[in-house]
Amino acid sequence: MQQREEKQLESALEAIIQRVNDLKQSIAAMIFKMENEYDTMNWPTFLDNYALLSGQLTSLSKVLSNDKCPVLRNLTVLPVHLSPERDEQLIQLTESRVTTFAHDLVPDYLRTKLEPLAENKMLQLEHKAQNLQYDNAQKQITTYQKVISHVWDIVSKAREEWEVESSSRGNAQQNSSVADTHLLVAAVGMGKGLKMGPNPNGQPNPTSGGMMVTPQGRAGGPTGPGQMPPNSQGMSINKAPSAIKTNIKSAAQMHPYGR
Repeated sequence: MQQREEKQLESALEAIIQRVNDLKQSIAAMIFKMENEYDTMNWPTFLDNYALLSGQLTSLSKVLSNDKCPVLRNLTVLPVHLSPERDEQLIQLTESRVTTFAHDLVPDYLRTKLEPLAENKMLQLEHKAQNLQYDNAQKQITTYQKVISHVWDIVSKAREEWEVESSSRGNAQQNSSVADTHLLVAAVGMGKGLKMGPNPNGQPNPTSGGMMVTPQGRAGGPTGPGQMPPNSQGMSINKAPSAIKTNIKSAAQMHPYGR
């Protein structure tokens, strides 16, 4: 029976030490970020670190409240060996915080009660609370509840506004079509799906010049001496009618100012 209890205590202490070390590392990392990365650290990052600490504290509480974990408050830690000399194993275990396990350090590290100054402060506060009159205590409680209620109302209102904004942003109606955009880009950039019409001279327009779009468009291609010859191979450049309606204006018509 005693061996079983010793094994349970050993396994529980190992689990507790592991959880405490993880919590210690997280706290040290958070303090380092707050001291050295305060310029770039934002609120979501701080909340993520705080959530990590909260989760580790919850995990430690579960280990302590487990049925297999012995009640640690019923156990007492007693010093086996005291020495004023330097102890390398103790330095390694305490990460160089404690170098010797001497008589003057034992009351501080193996203390089961608060420090004398903290204990005196707690006694003063308890004495002040006991001597407080009932009416004054009720007034202070009422004032405190009003402050808490006011803060709660502010937080609730901000949360409602944020939820409404998020829902409206998520339910925004779509006013564009990706497929239509691709068709329009292909028509403008490569002339895909556009019908080419003849120029005023009765000859088909070349593919490298300006386009004449019919029947909706009014813009014609370049004419005159600078116009390239028609297709020498006799190939028709008329394409199948397109479902895209375009209205291409010349550069002179589009420019708002006369040159």
